[in-house]
Amino acid sequence: MRSALLVFALMSTALSVPAFAGTGAPEGSPAPSAASPAMTTNWITLGTMGGPIASPERSQPANLLVRGRDAYLVDCGDGTVEQLAHTKIRLQQVRAIVLSHLHFDHTAGIAAVLGLRFQTNIADKLTIYGPPGTKALIDGLIASMAPAIEAGYGLPDAQVASPSDTVEVVELTDRSQFRLGDIAATARQNTHYSFDPGSEADKHFKSLAFRFDAPGRSIVYTGDTGPSPAVEQLAAGADLLVSEMIDVDRTLDNVRRNTPNAAGDALSGIAEHLSRHHLTPEQVGELARKAGVKSVVVTHMVAPMASAGDRLEYIARIGSVYHGPAAIAADLDTF
Repeated sequence: MRSALLVFALMSTALSVPAFAGTGAPEGSPAPSAASPAMTTNWITLGTMGGPIASPERSQPANLLVRGRDAYLVDCGDGTVEQLAHTKIRLQQVRAIVLSHLHFDHTAGIAAVLGLRFQTNIADKLTIYGPPGTKALIDGLIASMAPAIEAGYGLPDAQVASPSDTVEVVELTDRSQFRLGDIAATARQNTHYSFDPGSEADKHFKSLAFRFDAPGRSIVYTGDTGPSPAVEQLAAGADLLVSEMIDVDRTLDNVRRNTPNAAGDALSGIAEHLSRHHLTPEQVGELARKAGVKSVVVTHMVAPMASAGDRLEYIARIGSVYHGPAAIAADLDTF
């Protein structure tokens, strides 16, 4: 089994996960509508590097859920527009953005998306789904566009769509359900934040995981999370689990290299956050095993990996707990 896992990892750029007849959707999820057999559902990892430190090898967190000709951005980190240009998907095909949480590494690319939509006069409505605070974020980004818009683009008296008229925001919370075309989506609050349940901070700051049930295929995206029973329930029986993962020691080494003057108490706080609010390879495997998912893809690599051997080591650590196929995603992989 271990050798099969390693081969799966090396073949991740050409991975095609077979559709599973049953979606295993959480109880109460909206029922997916019928769709043409010719339509496929794919997941593209546009950016696989967790923030905040930039990497020359990997772009910031962003994914593309593609259903037929329609596409949906799932998180939108810096570099999303550039990564989208490497695919065959045009910006006009992106119908919605789904945000797991509002950390900069997952949202910094939204300004570029809104700006390019304005400059290319895309008038179709873009719906942006996200946790509480998403509307304030988008309102602020649209307001920041005013100087460039007022400076003028294009020909005199050209008719352009106002950004505020082409964007709709829907804020989500735990167990929210919504639709992306014929895909039924469900949100669950995860454990990337540690505010006391019911506190004011908990009401205003939420980190979400998502399940996408398309006809014939179910995909779960953890977003940033620590161990979470809610995410285990959300992922039950899914065809594909797209999970974050962290190497705490390698990440702390990266922080020390990039911020050599960081105080000891700051590093201790970072270490605690990384350990409690992210998943180690073994915890990814435990999540996949408990949820009974068909396959796993790992993204959100916070520290750069030195070699293919590092990726194989991570696969082996996941495989010590979960005995299904697993892969470490690279930017622009399709699953």
